[in-house]
Amino acid sequence: MKSAITVGLDGSPGSLAAAHWAAEEAQRRKLTLRLLHAWPLLVPEPAPLPAEVDQNYWAKRIVDDALSELQARHPGLSVVGELVADDAQQALLKAAAESEMVVLGSRGLGSVESYFLGDISMPIAARAEHAVVLIRAETDEASPRSTPRTADPVVAAVQLHGPCEDVLSFAFVTAEAWNAPLRVVHGRSLPLHAHVPWGTHHGVAEEIAQDAQEQMDQVLHGWREKFPGVAVTDVVRLESPAKAVLREAESAGLLAVGRRRHHPHPTGRLGPVAQAAVHHARCAVAVVPHD
Repeated sequence: MKSAITVGLDGSPGSLAAAHWAAEEAQRRKLTLRLLHAWPLLVPEPAPLPAEVDQNYWAKRIVDDALSELQARHPGLSVVGELVADDAQQALLKAAAESEMVVLGSRGLGSVESYFLGDISMPIAARAEHAVVLIRAETDEASPRSTPRTADPVVAAVQLHGPCEDVLSFAFVTAEAWNAPLRVVHGRSLPLHAHVPWGTHHGVAEEIAQDAQEQMDQVLHGWREKFPGVAVTDVVRLESPAKAVLREAESAGLLAVGRRRHHPHPTGRLGPVAQAAVHHARCAVAVVPHD
């Protein structure tokens, strides 16, 4: 189901917020919305049974309630529900390979407590074949700021010295679909020789900034021509890439960051910028794999 956006549902406010975000995105991109709930203890579908003896009742309720709510809010949207008797991680990784993107609710990992609550968004984002968008639900509302305001930009983090085409493709397509501006940001930490006892060596910093800006211009030239309707600005900051990206994402509707598709670690890992984004960004975060 490549022409679909898949949402992982688990009955939590975060997964419902993700479903609302994904519904808006599917409608903008004219895609099918797939609501997926995975539970290893699902039993083969029996003949109709009363709720009190149907072992799959609550699993079906999670999908059916979300489907009804989304169809009522988006009457023209194609929405399908699916129950899978499988481990949630495995089911979502398979769905990611079959979909345009997977959207998940995320508790965020800002504290040790939340880390040990079993949030599966991190391993999915670190291993999925296609983009994974993480939506963080606010504690006081089931559907957070999931739909960007017109002024909310899409922000893309690029490293310039490595692959960034996939991240830029996702960001430009999203900005065009949202009719939103795009801000491309690159952070570069100053080398040791740029630091002097009284602060920063101005000449060295200026040379590094100019070099980064020239690389940025080269990277974006073709994309600006391909997407003439997208208003693009670029930002080069001489500081930690993670700090630079989070600073620019404070007013964003979505932050797109990259990660290596084929990581030597068997379970996959996110780089420092993607880790910082998932931990601390308050907007939607798209983790986009690249070669």
